[in-house]
Amino acid sequence: MTAVKLAPVHPGEILREEFLSPLNLSASAVARAIGVPRTRIERLASEQVELSPDTALRLARLFETGAEFWMNIQSRYALETASDTLSGTLDKIEPIKRAS
Repeated sequence: MTAVKLAPVHPGEILREEFLSPLNLSASAVARAIGVPRTRIERLASEQVELSPDTALRLARLFETGAEFWMNIQSRYALETASDTLSGTLDKIEPIKRAS
């Protein structure tokens, strides 16, 4: 049985599915509450842009989470996406053996 690899989770998906939808919030309402352009939240929620540290701090304050919560999602998404893209290239790199 082969394992099915799931797509990386974008922070915008978490914002949309775990915060906006359940709390019945619009991107405009969130943008107003945190003092950023509406398009920043719309583009993040539609997974068109990465999450910035600035936005992570603002969302953390609004939703009473840690900024690390948001940045960890972004970091994991970026690493998984890069790993998928580079998989063939990474396989060709031979690790350097350290002397013990």
